[in-house]
Amino acid sequence: MNLDTLKATAEAMTGKGRGILAMDESHGTCNKRFEALGIPTTPEMRREYRTMLVTAPGIGNHFGGAILFDETLRDKTTGGKTFVEVLNAQGIVPGIKVDAGAKDLAFGEEGETVTEGLDGLRERMQEYGKLGARFAKWRAVYRIGEYMPTQAAVSTNAHALARYAAICQENNIVPIVEPEVLINGTHSIEQCYEKTQYVQQAVFAALAEQGVALEGIVLKPSMVISGDKATGRAGVEQVAAMTLRCLLSTVPSSVPGIAFLSGGQSDEEATAHLNAMNKAGPHPWNVTFSYGRALQHAAMTAWAGKKENAEKASNIAGHRAAMNGAAARGKWSAAMEKAA
Repeated sequence: MNLDTLKATAEAMTGKGRGILAMDESHGTCNKRFEALGIPTTPEMRREYRTMLVTAPGIGNHFGGAILFDETLRDKTTGGKTFVEVLNAQGIVPGIKVDAGAKDLAFGEEGETVTEGLDGLRERMQEYGKLGARFAKWRAVYRIGEYMPTQAAVSTNAHALARYAAICQENNIVPIVEPEVLINGTHSIEQCYEKTQYVQQAVFAALAEQGVALEGIVLKPSMVISGDKATGRAGVEQVAAMTLRCLLSTVPSSVPGIAFLSGGQSDEEATAHLNAMNKAGPHPWNVTFSYGRALQHAAMTAWAGKKENAEKASNIAGHRAAMNGAAARGKWSAAMEKAA
């Protein structure tokens, strides 16, 4: 493990108001989104769409990294260059999703899962490194309920995240550690705070047990937020304050970057929350974004699988990147959205 290499990569991914584009949707997830818009679910259409994203205007100014799916890491853009080449040319670090998805947790509460994919991971990581990936991502999922997350779900997922992170660092690949506490439900922001803190404490304890160097990771957490079906949902300032309070109680200052997932928030909601957190800074870590749908949904809708819409969709993607880049510096405002 070369800690200097890991630190430099993590800083490049999350520093200077730059975030991480999450474009690592599996075939099933991407196809489901395409189907909803009447877009053919073919490799060629996925290539066209992802080419549009990585060639959006000015994205090198706002993205420090891009998470790819296995298909995309190996693929070429419609222009004939590999996705890795196109990203590197813009100063965007290429990364790869390596987990095998969340599976039902044996004897857990209904709906609880454990993320699988450790078998053969060392060999896959070596291959991905040769293909140009410099960081990886592993997502663990936790549900909030009367008895959830259970200790079994918390400890099992924390151990898997830590083992994955150790294997990444062994291969000089920065691990994105993603413990997502789902927004789905009627829970209050206070309940979300309690559960999120519990999960993050367990994750960092497991990372310590496995000898993971915190200076060479990026944390990708969910925000502390009311459930999407809760009444009287907390406002922007309360979400920002309670999320930061939770992070300060769980995340060591040696972690270089925190890149939030959007987790079902609307585009502007996710941007506003990130902006409020950075306005409240400075923080011990770089605080930025790693959004998927909150960066892509409007662009995908505008594109709709039609070549004549590609330029318009690309501009929309570039705009969302710019808005979140501003939020990562605490310089976004709703007026900037209206002016676009």
